[in-house]
Amino acid sequence: MQDPYPSDLLDMDLSGSEDDWSPTPHGQLLAKALAETNLVHGKTVLELGAGVGNHTIVLLRQGASSLVATEITEQRLATTRSNVERNVTPPWPEPQIEYRAADWLNTEGTFDVLVANPPFMASGKQNRRYFIDSLILDAHKRLNSGGTLVFVQSSMADLAKTTRRLEENGFAVRTLASNSGPFRDYYFEDPTFLKEIQSVPDGFEKRGDEFIETLTVVAATLRPYTPPEIAH
Repeated sequence: MQDPYPSDLLDMDLSGSEDDWSPTPHGQLLAKALAETNLVHGKTVLELGAGVGNHTIVLLRQGASSLVATEITEQRLATTRSNVERNVTPPWPEPQIEYRAADWLNTEGTFDVLVANPPFMASGKQNRRYFIDSLILDAHKRLNSGGTLVFVQSSMADLAKTTRRLEENGFAVRTLASNSGPFRDYYFEDPTFLKEIQSVPDGFEKRGDEFIETLTVVAATLRPYTPPEIAH
């Protein structure tokens, strides 16, 4: 039987304002990994920081049973909504989506899949890993038992530490995709960042005069867990 849907999940027409982030190499790799590994068909999905909607569109096209897309402001959500409405049309499945203005994990409900592109270099936090670590520690509050957390991070955010902490917090971890590429220009505008990454094992490599980071898309499945009766 012929597939009734177009073959290229990543073929989309996106627009946004100056306040919106265009898809970065992080976001592009995450979208590609999602497109190549359908984790959401028939499942409930929470997407944190939907942005211009490139991941949102892929998830809806893959037939998520329902999707909650969050952004920090209603204005940014308007961009997400506009791009979804333009790109998820027949013959794609009718989108089952709710838009919420919410600050990261501060929302309601539990889901089968949680998708995020956590800020790092420009996170605005003293601990640049804050958003990565918050996913590791608190994503279980938004996941059903056996649910899957999917996110992308740079090697400069210490992938080994991320993997170790995920496993310590009850997740089975696998890699969906990885890709290497040059530093973005704005990395060099923060001397504190350039100093910090020197201490990260395998955080980056230098090829001639070019600095290279590796991006990795992680899928972490929450193992079932029942606390012992003695637990408070």
